Amino acid sequence: MDNAPRDPGTDGSALLDQIGPALSHLRRRTSGGRADLTRNLVLNVVANAPGEMTVGGLAAEMGVTQPVASRTVAACIADGLLRRAASQADSRRTVLELTDAGEAERRRFASEQRATFEDITADWEPAERVQFARFLVRYSEDAGAWSARQRRGGQDGAGADA
Repeated sequence: MDNAPRDPGTDGSALLDQIGPALSHLRRRTSGGRADLTRNLVLNVVANAPGEMTVGGLAAEMGVTQPVASRTVAACIADGLLRRAASQADSRRTVLELTDAGEAERRRFASEQRATFEDITADWEPAERVQFARFLVRYSEDAGAWSARQRRGGQDGAGADA
């Protein structure tokens, strides 16, 4: 059976047009539902922030309004996954921190996601699986850098990188 991506075009254009729907499909099929998906996103954004993370920063990173981020944070705090703390840089600001339970939940999500990845790619050659994992991690890292450039461009008026 041929497991190669379907590409009716010779220049890859048709294949590239399938990226958005494929990422959307991947996201829907590999999470435990919308609540888990959102919770996992929040915990990872807070954990991976290069500095202190505020509710406003979380909203910007998630691409949602501040009230939506606030409700999500409130739910995570109620579940014992996040806590509010005074900023070390400016004590007037409140920042978000993971609790031990929040870190454990992140690890649980990561473990479930790895198991799902392994189930989905069970028929792949080991080298294909590792190569795809490398590309997926690289894409994620590059997307984070792209997002940071977009935010800086919007703040200082310099525009986004092309």
